[in-house]
Amino acid sequence: MSLGSGFGWLWSAYAVSTYGTWIAFGAFPLIAVQVLESPAFAVSFLEAAGLAVAAIVAVPLGPWVEHRAKRPVMIAMDLVRFVAMASVPIAYVLGLLSYGHLLVVSIVTGTAGIAFAAASGAYVKHLVPSDRLLVANGRFEGTAWVATAAGPPLGGALIGLLGPIVTVVADAFSYLLSALGVLRIRGGDVAAPRDPATRMRAADLLDGWRFILHDRVLRGLFLNSVTVGGLIMATLPLLSVLLLGQYHFPAWQYGLAFGLPAVGGFVGARLSARLVARHGRHRVMIISGWLRSLFPLGLAFTQPGVPGLLTVIAVEGLLITCMGVFNPIYATERLQRTPADHTARVLTAWSVSGKLAQAALMVVWGVLATLTSPLTAIAISGVLLLATPLLLPKGAHTPDPAVAAPTGDQGRRSLTARKDGFR
Repeated sequence: MSLGSGFGWLWSAYAVSTYGTWIAFGAFPLIAVQVLESPAFAVSFLEAAGLAVAAIVAVPLGPWVEHRAKRPVMIAMDLVRFVAMASVPIAYVLGLLSYGHLLVVSIVTGTAGIAFAAASGAYVKHLVPSDRLLVANGRFEGTAWVATAAGPPLGGALIGLLGPIVTVVADAFSYLLSALGVLRIRGGDVAAPRDPATRMRAADLLDGWRFILHDRVLRGLFLNSVTVGGLIMATLPLLSVLLLGQYHFPAWQYGLAFGLPAVGGFVGARLSARLVARHGRHRVMIISGWLRSLFPLGLAFTQPGVPGLLTVIAVEGLLITCMGVFNPIYATERLQRTPADHTARVLTAWSVSGKLAQAALMVVWGVLATLTSPLTAIAISGVLLLATPLLLPKGAHTPDPAVAAPTGDQGRRSLTARKDGFR
């Protein structure tokens, strides 16, 4: 099903930068552990501080992006990320690379990523009709998981041959190619109208959160996604320390452990729209939401050697398959309920909250792993995840796509945006 050449170029830009990100998956933790010899807490703090500061800096970006043409914003944010990432290999070659440098790059790229996601979400309103929104979200989701499957094994092989710096170079150039892809899009742009005489007030910064919390469905999805994302992301640095530091997995096995399960995400994304058509949006969302909360506890049984590798692959595979089904439905529900003049603010508020939660929980879990062990901290996260489906909205408030009317600008095209997360 064709969604137009404009969507095709944006999809291509998304794909190339996502592939770059996943080729460089774990590069910063690897550099911190292997090059800078950082301990477990420092690795967690690197991820957490980058997320937290980027999220705080990004708070005013929602209203700022809302009133500006979106393609120039996307291109500028890609170029900012290119320059920031390219500075890492340059500093390494010159012998100047430090923990502080990695921290600054993490903050800059995180902030630019939030702005890019907000701009792209608003811009795609012009590219995707409402009745094809779930299909479009499925394509973004499928692309993300294919990149996740292919990127870490390739990145692991490159790291094994040439070291982690080479994957950072690949990630840097992926942003440059993404900017060129966005530049190729032809047609109009979008910017919410604003009275030039009206200055932005401090209260405007909270509009995204007010809108989310006012809508019962969005509120439930918001609390669920922030909590689930925070608990899952809190364990990623600990898994890096566990697999690379304690169990001494080679880089290619580390990449395989996180790359191979992503095939399940692609399968889940391909099935998502079909399952919704057969069983209804809410039922599929609830079942897949419950299942994705069950499997992470299996990581508590990770052991050294081949059994541990197989455990990680199996658990991650089941988890990611459920996420592949859930995520396009959740993204569609969220975006269909957001009016055109609030898209950037809602997406920014969502991203900021998610990143702050991830940052806070990474610090907490870093301390917890230091006081106990990485494996114990991972087990505690798995137990807490079991309760998160209780936050999902009830069926009476989530009509299926066939009967759901677009909110806000009803005669115009609906929305999609997916590039939050995952980085």
